[in-house]
Amino acid sequence: MENPQKFTSSKEVISFLAEAFPACFSLEGEAKPLKIGIFQDLAERLSEDERVSKTLLRSSLRHYTNSWRYLYSVKEGVHRVDLDGNSDAAIEKEHAEHAKQQLEESKAKVAEKRKEQKAANGVAKKSYKNKASFNSKTTISGTNVDKPKPNKRPPPEKLTDAQLVVGTDVTVKVGKIPMPATITEVAKDGVQVQLNSGMVVKVQVDKLRLARSKR
Repeated sequence: MENPQKFTSSKEVISFLAEAFPACFSLEGEAKPLKIGIFQDLAERLSEDERVSKTLLRSSLRHYTNSWRYLYSVKEGVHRVDLDGNSDAAIEKEHAEHAKQQLEESKAKVAEKRKEQKAANGVAKKSYKNKASFNSKTTISGTNVDKPKPNKRPPPEKLTDAQLVVGTDVTVKVGKIPMPATITEVAKDGVQVQLNSGMVVKVQVDKLRLARSKR
């Protein structure tokens, strides 16, 4: 028969104890204060269980009894319990005060850690914001200035049938640059226009755009 796999963490051991001794240990809800000397009792009960080493059992008990949930349960006059849930000695004032002090110190440590983490996150966010602000500007001779925003204008309008008549001012694309012109003739095979330079050309309607009115 193969040897059972040993527990490797306090979490595994505590889960095992809560299952094996439910009247004594629990994973959630209100905890019960443990009998003094509970480690020896557990060592005897689990002496033949090869899954739990004494070293891990001791550290797991320490982890369990240092939890906030357990420290809340240690109050003066409350009876401790043994492995079977039977009442044992009542908690003394000294033990209750010690548990209260442990709880306050543990909470203070967590609060301080959260405060430091929050401060660190705030510095990181501020640094990121400053970097983003810097990158959104163009540096000229060491001076940050806002990038000029392009002046967006609507594209020139296509000609309507009513505008496709002699005398209409248009722009015609000759090469890559739109040139100002005036319609001089409208035919089935194209539209004849005269450029401002005096040149006359014939183009298709889709090459023409209505000239913008001068202001």
